[in-house]
Amino acid sequence: MKALITGASSGIGRDMAYYLAKKGYDLILVARRKSRLEEISKKANTNVKIIELDLADEVNVYKLYDLVKDEKIDMLINNAGFGLFGMFYKTDLNRELEMINVNVKAPHILTKLFLKDFIKKNSGYILNVCSSAGFMAGPRLNTYYATKNYITKLTMGINEELRQMGSKVQVSALCPGPVSTEFNKVAKGKFAVKEADSEYVARYAIDKLLAGKMIIVPTLRMKLTLFAMRFAPYRLQLKVAYNIQKRKSDE
Repeated sequence: MKALITGASSGIGRDMAYYLAKKGYDLILVARRKSRLEEISKKANTNVKIIELDLADEVNVYKLYDLVKDEKIDMLINNAGFGLFGMFYKTDLNRELEMINVNVKAPHILTKLFLKDFIKKNSGYILNVCSSAGFMAGPRLNTYYATKNYITKLTMGINEELRQMGSKVQVSALCPGPVSTEFNKVAKGKFAVKEADSEYVARYAIDKLLAGKMIIVPTLRMKLTLFAMRFAPYRLQLKVAYNIQKRKSDE
């Protein structure tokens, strides 16, 4: 068994790598920080291949597929991604376009390419690391929320297509709330709510993926929040989201 993980150098991606290694998977780890990947490789008790790539460049996304398409991969985890706090009219446009490349274009391309391979052999798992943000709008974190809406809904649609086909390929979306990772540092902000443990989220996500769960929400608190949001008017949802994200480290 072999798994490919993007954004594997820290946080959920790193902890998924360790958990899959314990379950007997060989690993292909992808990230920009080679030294971090090397550290994980030394600690993981399995065969590990390291690929240093920046998936913000679309050319590198196709390059990644070409590098691994003959590796007999059983699981793809699209984990690479980042956010950016700030009022939309103030945030840096180039940084947001980079975010769209990493959060949307890269997982879209990789999901499509690997899905074709998995359908041919009628087996395989794809996990798109989304967010509870994928079900809401996000003032003060607008572009991030929009990217997660895209990939969450894409994953759900593909899942139904596969179900209608009777395919054994599983495509799932991981939709946690805030998780204790490097997200805040990169996004230049700070969530005002308690963050879930990254290792717990990683284990929970893999277990539910293998069990065939389409939408994976790791914590009871977030499950209840998403359920309650179904009954809240959009204006109330926006107000709540705005106030949650109002406490930022740079404002």
